[in-house]
Amino acid sequence: MNRSLLWLGAALFSWGIGEGMFMLFQPLYLQQLGADPIQIGTILGAFGLVMVLVHIPSGHLSDRIGRRPLLMAAWVIGIVATLSMGMSRTLPFFVFGWLLYGFTAFVASPLDSYVTAARGNWSVARAITFTSFAFNAGAVLGPVSGGWVGDHYGMRTVFFISAGIFILSTVAMYFVESQPIDGHDPETPPESLMHNARFLSFISVYFFIVVALYLPQPLTPNFLQDVRGLSLSKIGVLGSIGGIGNTALNFLLGFLEARLGFLLGQLGVAAFSILIWKGTGFWQFGLAYFFLGGYRVLRGLGVALVRPLVHEAQMGLAYGVAETIGSTSSLLAPVVAGFLYNRDPALMYPVGLAAIGFVFILSFIFIPRARHVEPVHVDIMSE
Repeated sequence: MNRSLLWLGAALFSWGIGEGMFMLFQPLYLQQLGADPIQIGTILGAFGLVMVLVHIPSGHLSDRIGRRPLLMAAWVIGIVATLSMGMSRTLPFFVFGWLLYGFTAFVASPLDSYVTAARGNWSVARAITFTSFAFNAGAVLGPVSGGWVGDHYGMRTVFFISAGIFILSTVAMYFVESQPIDGHDPETPPESLMHNARFLSFISVYFFIVVALYLPQPLTPNFLQDVRGLSLSKIGVLGSIGGIGNTALNFLLGFLEARLGFLLGQLGVAAFSILIWKGTGFWQFGLAYFFLGGYRVLRGLGVALVRPLVHEAQMGLAYGVAETIGSTSSLLAPVVAGFLYNRDPALMYPVGLAAIGFVFILSFIFIPRARHVEPVHVDIMSE
């Protein structure tokens, strides 16, 4: 394995701990600061809007100037954003820090591009699920720790602890080496993404998939607290179980052909929706969060499915487009979930299941099998 991948895995592992300490509890903390369900959904939607806007520019920029500078920038901004959330005492100031943290999503396409280029003999799917595996292994520890600290010392303390962990993660990032920039023969430029029919077809289907699969998720912590009566500590344990599910499913599905793993990930989210909706015991909720790991795996495998469709010199931009489409789930789904929750807290689960059934059929029909796509020849030039 490339030595830089080991350091990157260490940085992602520690970042997973820090982010896991607060991410699950954001809707609950927004509620503590005075936001109602529709406001929570709108704020989460604004968070998604920030992510939608950053992926394509960062992907294009990583193709031009290299990936490592953007990785380092994202790590530093994440520290500043988390400290801002910790220092906030009012909803507007907290939302500013939260949206700044959302801005760090620009790291996704440079990160995916970096890992793809450093993968060696691994498949793209295996390499990308490795980074997700490392992050989620850390995320196993985060929610249960964050829930305990939040119950005993308040959520503001959680953000300061997370920022300290992020600083350690940034130290590990300094050992990640730069990479050459991928290029092409100027006389034979690659086909424009806007004229790449295979790429555009996949992206169109991917849009409906990610929106449908995210719909049951964003307000589930509120459902578990308001309807099922769970404490922050218990919700934190569920988040840690979800981290175990993310880790295990990334490890297992990463060995499969990308299309098969993509389909199985959707079934995992459907199982999550059923168990949260109809479950009455803590073990059922725990099993639900374990299966929710299929969503994160699906996001990574979506990027892996893009790689054979484009030239390597366009990899950052193509990944940026895919991540932008993936982030639309965080833009649209929370707003819809907020309206559904305001009408009936349980309504987002049957609506989500119907949507998942529809996109599963779309996936089965339109997502290409591995043998139907061939990797594009690449040329490399130095930075």
